[in-house]
Amino acid sequence: MKFLFRIFSAAAVAASVLCGCRGPQSDTLVILHTNDTHSQLLPGRDGLGGVQRRKAVIDSIRAAEKNVLLVDAGDVVQGTLFFYLYGGKVEQEVLNILGVEERILGNHEFDNGVDSLAAVLRLSDSEFLATNYNLDRTPMADLFQPYAVKEYSGKKIGIIGINLNPDGIVAKGNYEGVEFLPIVATANLAAEKLRREQGVDAVIALTHIGYNPSGLEGDSVLACNSRGIDVIIGGHSHDVIDPATAKGERRSRMTNLDGKPVLVVQTGKAGRNLGKIELNLDSLGTAYPQYELIPVDARYDGRTDERLARVLAHYSAGVDSLMTDWIGTTERALPASDPELLNFFADYVLDRAGEISPDVDLSIVNKGGLRTDIPEGRFSKGHIINLLPFRNFVQIIDVKGADLASVFDVMAMTDGNGVSRNVSAKYRGNGGTAVATNVLINGKPIDMTKTYRVATIDYLANGGDYMTGLTRGTKVGHSDRLIYDDLIYYFTEGKGKDKPLTGDPAPRWSAASENEK
Repeated sequence: MKFLFRIFSAAAVAASVLCGCRGPQSDTLVILHTNDTHSQLLPGRDGLGGVQRRKAVIDSIRAAEKNVLLVDAGDVVQGTLFFYLYGGKVEQEVLNILGVEERILGNHEFDNGVDSLAAVLRLSDSEFLATNYNLDRTPMADLFQPYAVKEYSGKKIGIIGINLNPDGIVAKGNYEGVEFLPIVATANLAAEKLRREQGVDAVIALTHIGYNPSGLEGDSVLACNSRGIDVIIGGHSHDVIDPATAKGERRSRMTNLDGKPVLVVQTGKAGRNLGKIELNLDSLGTAYPQYELIPVDARYDGRTDERLARVLAHYSAGVDSLMTDWIGTTERALPASDPELLNFFADYVLDRAGEISPDVDLSIVNKGGLRTDIPEGRFSKGHIINLLPFRNFVQIIDVKGADLASVFDVMAMTDGNGVSRNVSAKYRGNGGTAVATNVLINGKPIDMTKTYRVATIDYLANGGDYMTGLTRGTKVGHSDRLIYDDLIYYFTEGKGKDKPLTGDPAPRWSAASENEK
């Protein structure tokens, strides 16, 4: 396939500049969209989501509207046992039944590597877009197009797919052969090409770059630096952009370099919402399209699609088996977002590393690695795998103090991350400008000249979550089991057997006070 970098010169895609009434019309395109559904095929414990309900909403809108386009902005996989057991196959079958027409990749699509990804994508009926990825040197080269052009009521709509840089967020080795092109410059060139050569009347950008990521180009940056893009349908950051709120309306309505409106949308995660955009085909580019978030909730129960029911029943047996294989207890629910579970994980990695190598100084883990909550009462093998679904190992590395300090600065950009019980730290500033301060290991500041033995996971040791300082360390040991298998052993046969899962509830990172700045 011919990617944009072959059409335009390398100079043309140089680094871009960053920027500091209801009722459908007779000629309306309704765009329905999802993002970051993460293998959540069934309703969650919060009562939201589920593909049967989503199908009911989609079918109702299709029955009522002349023109409907269903798209997805990536990360349809990774997050439940459906992906752990079946590697993405079931998600493709489900999206085929839903009738998703246009899709892009998310970062988690790469979790099992490009060969596995290519195999499961071949099961999909969707058209796949990749505008700023060159995939010619991957097994997916024949599966992707740089853009799509669709026609509704005599109007041409161009669609492009914009993705994040996999370096630093996708595990090393899992995106081999993928070439990344600059986000803003490539999107603008694609929009220009579509309007000039294809005669499109509007351009929709499907993106998986996040709304406003720290120090990186996200949807907000793309919108205000764009030309010729009318709508940005985003993903990755799990933002719920709800136009029914003042904040959501403000975040969704932006203007481009020419002062024209750009609608920016995102539905959150886990299929809890379905986005609905109404694009008036008679007044393209002159006003913000109408937009709403539709909660996917129990209102839609009772409308069962038999094909979906058969697929879910076929794959659910294995899931149910793991979810009822009980291995431990908790005294209270432990949300993945609370310090207690993160602290437990960090302390476990420290202790597990101590069984492999002597004199481990500290552990570092990522809060993004914890994906679901642990319920009150009994928990199962399935709960542990859902909590830590990635194929990571405990890794032990020797790191110079100066490199370790740079890693703490990276962690400060997200208000801190997971560290073991013998570490405390503070951060000054916020987002991309934040830095770590008052970092203490065993009560002492980091010695820039000392070599520290750090326990972590291989994803971070290889520079994941932008912790590049760890890549300058020397690897000295690793566990022989995946992290979720390690934990399952810990609760069934190891030191955690017959003990409730608990952790230190006190945060180990905090914001520095004014007199500490």
